[in-house]
Amino acid sequence: MARQLRLEYEGAIYHVTVRSNGGENLFKGDKDRVYLLSRIKECSELHGVRVYLFCLMRNHFHLVIETPKANLSRFMQSVLTGYTVYFNLRHGRHGHVTQGRYGARLVEGDDYLLKLSRYVHLNPVCVKNMKGKPTAERLEALRKYRWSSYPGYSGTGARYELVDEGAMLALAGGRGEERRQEYRRFVEEGLKRPDEEFEVEMWRSPRSIGNEEFRQRIDDSYAEKIRDHKRPEDVSFRREARKRLSAGKVEEVVAKVFGIRVNELKEQRRDWVVKGVAGMMLVKYADMTQREAAERLGLKTGAGVSYQVRKLAKQMGHDKEQTLLVKRIAKKLDSLS
Repeated sequence: MARQLRLEYEGAIYHVTVRSNGGENLFKGDKDRVYLLSRIKECSELHGVRVYLFCLMRNHFHLVIETPKANLSRFMQSVLTGYTVYFNLRHGRHGHVTQGRYGARLVEGDDYLLKLSRYVHLNPVCVKNMKGKPTAERLEALRKYRWSSYPGYSGTGARYELVDEGAMLALAGGRGEERRQEYRRFVEEGLKRPDEEFEVEMWRSPRSIGNEEFRQRIDDSYAEKIRDHKRPEDVSFRREARKRLSAGKVEEVVAKVFGIRVNELKEQRRDWVVKGVAGMMLVKYADMTQREAAERLGLKTGAGVSYQVRKLAKQMGHDKEQTLLVKRIAKKLDSLS
């Protein structure tokens, strides 16, 4: 199978996700975490990459980086090859350490980048065994979590040399050290009021995080790159190395949860959010562009899908039943992908 194509250009910003092979622990101890961070620092200096954020979890890690030299692939290959060699030698094993290829989605700057940073930094307190705990306990855990760039950003812990904090703190507002306070307030507000609308936004494309114009531009650039290489799109280009589901399977799950027939998804009904849910899931799990999803759902343009998803996001903000249905669909599709 051909390897997936990467969109690379000078100044591109990416949300990178790397998962362990088979869901195993990516780190067997703190020495492994220290080594990975040292490797990221070394490679970022070698390749001229700016590291804005990181968060190391049990079986995966997140990076948000900028590539002034349009060299994402070379940077990540250096990081992951080095860590794999180290990990196998240290622990007397062989074979793959990480799962398939890493995920990398292009990120639009400013507001989307700032909200993404909150999403990444809140990862340690959004895992299953932390979600039900009191806010004060989660807040303390967030501030003390050592394997994230958040303590440095927020001024509650040590800063890591590898992290370039300037751009993100500037987005938070304020002056000087006030920026850390503003950033801390912004992130920690997410513990009390989860940004469900942004999480919906994150699902809207397997290739990018940004507004409709940005997403469409990235989709068009990717399609052009595929044509130029005269080869089919690799199915491994997907969010966090998911298995791509068929559009029919996605529609089947959505219809079943909502208690309707699949062909009803194409019907036009006033104030009906099911079409928005279907569009969102087709983009996320079937790796469709908004235009392709629109055709499946009987909409005229990709903008129609965008409108439906925005309407859905607003409803999810105040309709708990609707939110539960969407999460139920996502859980089912996760189990199939």
